[in-house]
Amino acid sequence: MSKSESIDLIKRLSQANGVSGFEDEVVTVVRSYAADFGTVTEDQMRNVYLKGKAQDKTKPTILLDAHMDEVGFIVQAIKPNGTLRFLPLGGWVPSNIPAHRVKVQNSEGRYLTGIIASKPPHFMSEKERNQPLLIEDMVIDLGVTSAQEVVEVLKIEIGAPVVPEVTFTYSAELDVLSGKAFDCRIGCACLLETLKEVVDLDGHSNVVATLTSQEEVGERGATVAARNVQPDIAIVFEGCPADDTFEETYMIQSALKKGPMLRHFDVSMITNPRFQKFALELGKELNIPVQASVRKGGGTNGAVINLVKRGVPCIVIGIPVRYAHTHYGYSAYEDFVHARELAVALIKRLDKETIASF
Repeated sequence: MSKSESIDLIKRLSQANGVSGFEDEVVTVVRSYAADFGTVTEDQMRNVYLKGKAQDKTKPTILLDAHMDEVGFIVQAIKPNGTLRFLPLGGWVPSNIPAHRVKVQNSEGRYLTGIIASKPPHFMSEKERNQPLLIEDMVIDLGVTSAQEVVEVLKIEIGAPVVPEVTFTYSAELDVLSGKAFDCRIGCACLLETLKEVVDLDGHSNVVATLTSQEEVGERGATVAARNVQPDIAIVFEGCPADDTFEETYMIQSALKKGPMLRHFDVSMITNPRFQKFALELGKELNIPVQASVRKGGGTNGAVINLVKRGVPCIVIGIPVRYAHTHYGYSAYEDFVHARELAVALIKRLDKETIASF
């Protein structure tokens, strides 16, 4: 894969609209990319399964996983004045939400631009100015004047998905990507390129990839996919929150341009320490920069994948994303490359005996 091809893949995935439960556009991009080198199937959750050559049942199965959904919103109600009440899909800090542009999907499948609005300060009481803004205090304004216009002209209904409206950019001077949904579309891109690189290897293991739905609302797609695949070991690709712009230096564990982050612990999973050590030492051996972290919050699909069968050794390879779970994110291209290099190297070395040792 050339650099321009990789950036184009990340761009297409980032620009695709796909909040939790509505990942259809992302599925289209994945299917288009993987059609030349893999067998592509889906389930009723819109999880996508990718396989290469015929599977050898005598070999262990390595699962590569990344989630396709992004954080966004869903229309809860249409007010008489035409503004929309909404609920979050995924974790948002309310103060990050207002005054941004979003796109609302109508019943014909078109996305229409609106603005997330709140009461202007001119009309706020002293009490309102001094208390935190809540999501129930906000609306989406589409520029209409009545509920009738929303329904009859724009053809928007309750239950419509809402995505941030953001344009992807790449800075050649900084070698930095900017866009929406890098959690976890940059992980999806890394998974796809990793699979393309290893799919024809006559290796020690079968490699199966899943691009899963609804992670941001509780790892729902991966719960189904992991049960279907029944892997022996797993690598979860993520767009993980970067901490290098707000933490004290000694606490920075997922900085841009310092390599992928391998997480020892978060509130959803204690990473298999033997597999984690193997991956960290391999990075050191191959001079691939790798960061390690211990997180007091967050979670990944590893939370449900590692609970399948008798327990599945699972690590998370996270590509740092500044400002995840907001409209905009930054990621460094070199972290993407190093994440892919580490994943490919791991797959080449994960034989039956090594997996059993974890």
